[in-house]
Amino acid sequence: MRGIVYTGTDAEVTEALEIGEPGPTEVKVKIEAAGVCHSDLSVIDGTIPWKAPSVLGHEGAGVVAAVGSSVRSVKPGDHVVIATLASCGTCRACSTGHPTWCIRTLGNVSTPFTFAGQPASNFAAASVFAEYTIVQEVQAVPIAPEVPFTSACLIGCGVLTGVGAVLNRAKVPPGDTAAVFGVGGVGLNVIQGLRLSGASRIVAVDTVAGKEDLARRFGATHFVDASATDAVAEIKKVVPHDPRAVPGALGPGGVTWSFDCVGHPAVLRNALDALDWGGTAVAIGIPPRGAEVAVDVNNLAYVDRGLLGCRYGSARPHQDIPLMVELYREGRLMLDELVTATAPLEGFRDIVEAMHEGKLARGVLTFS
Repeated sequence: MRGIVYTGTDAEVTEALEIGEPGPTEVKVKIEAAGVCHSDLSVIDGTIPWKAPSVLGHEGAGVVAAVGSSVRSVKPGDHVVIATLASCGTCRACSTGHPTWCIRTLGNVSTPFTFAGQPASNFAAASVFAEYTIVQEVQAVPIAPEVPFTSACLIGCGVLTGVGAVLNRAKVPPGDTAAVFGVGGVGLNVIQGLRLSGASRIVAVDTVAGKEDLARRFGATHFVDASATDAVAEIKKVVPHDPRAVPGALGPGGVTWSFDCVGHPAVLRNALDALDWGGTAVAIGIPPRGAEVAVDVNNLAYVDRGLLGCRYGSARPHQDIPLMVELYREGRLMLDELVTATAPLEGFRDIVEAMHEGKLARGVLTFS
C-alpha cells in the first residue's frame, strides 16, 4: 500500500505500508483525496513533536471500505469526510456539544499500520496520506456523493477550523468588523466565515502581497501587506476610533474581532493590538510548544478586550460537516475555489514547495 510516512527526520513516499482490518467500533476508508495542511509540515519540521514512524495526513475524504461489527452509522460504499476528533461521545464535554473539549481526543495514538514490517502510528487520529486508513466510527461523517472528493476533503480540517472559529467560537454578529492574520487555507475559511456571518469590514493581513486577490474573492473588503507597512496602524485606518474617544487612550480604534491563523507570538500580539475597546482576538494557529505572548493587562482589563483559544473551529463534526456541505451545495460556501493544485502522492514535495512560496490556498493529493 502506498502512503507518506514520517520517519523521524523527513517524510517518505513509500509502498512499504500495510494496514489491518477495522475493530468493532472502527471504519476502514479508501482515501480518494487529502489536503496538505501546515500541521502535517509541522510534524516534519519538529514544531509538533510526533512519534515515528507514522503515517501523515489529517484532511481527507473517501469511500467506506469495511466497518466493524458494532458500526451502524455508515456502511461500505458510503462517501465520508474524516474528522480528526475521535471523541468518546459520553463524557460531559461530548454530552454538552463540545467534542473538542473531550480529553480522549488528545494524542489518540494507535498503530493501525505497519511500515517495512514494523508498527507505524497514526497522526491526528486520521492518517489520510495513505490509500486506506482506519478511524473510529464517530470520525466518519457521511456526505452526499455528488460533492467532489477534492473539495470535500478540505472540510475535514481547514474549513471546519476556519469557518468554525467564526460561527462556533467567536459567534461574530452581523455588522461587526474583523481582521484575519494569515491568508492560507485556514485564513481564507475564516474570511468566508466572516462573510457568511455578515461582518461589515473584513481586513485580510499577509506578508505575501500576491494573496490579495484570493482574499478578496473569499470575502475580504480590505487587504494589508504586512511586509511593507505596520499592519496594526493600517487596520486602525480602516476602522478608526470613535471621534468622541480620546486618541491613544488604551488604544481605541481597530476591529471588534481578530483571528491569528499563523501561530506566531508576534502575530498574536498584533491581533491583540488591532482590537478596539471590547474587541476579542482568537488564537487559531499553533506555534511551537512553550511559545508565549506578552500583553499589557491594563489594555485588556480596563476596556473589556479578550483573548480566546480555538481548537478545530470548536467543531461538532456530525453537525457542522453536513452544514458545510449544504452551504456548498447552495453556492454560499466556496470549496472548489480553495483547491489551487492537485497531485498524486508522488507530487507531495511539489505541493510543499508551493506552500512555502505562498502560491497555494490548498494543495490536494489524489489517489486514483
